Amino acid sequence: MATQSREETLVETTVTYAVEVHGEIVIIENVPARVCVETGERYFSPATVERIQELAWKHPKPHRVVQTPVYDYAA
Repeated sequence: MATQSREETLVETTVTYAVEVHGEIVIIENVPARVCVETGERYFSPATVERIQELAWKHPKPHRVVQTPVYDYAA
């Protein structure tokens, strides 16, 4: 039985990345990533990680603003 290498299970795509910074949720769309088709795990290049951090921490003018509901799992 042949096995696939990790390279064969990764696809180049764009994803939406969300992170909480100082109590605010920051959403970054169209982030380039390699995504494992088997597990959904996402891999980012070092340059992409730097850009994500820059956008999340420096808060430039956003492309758009969204409202989203917040639920408490423990409630």
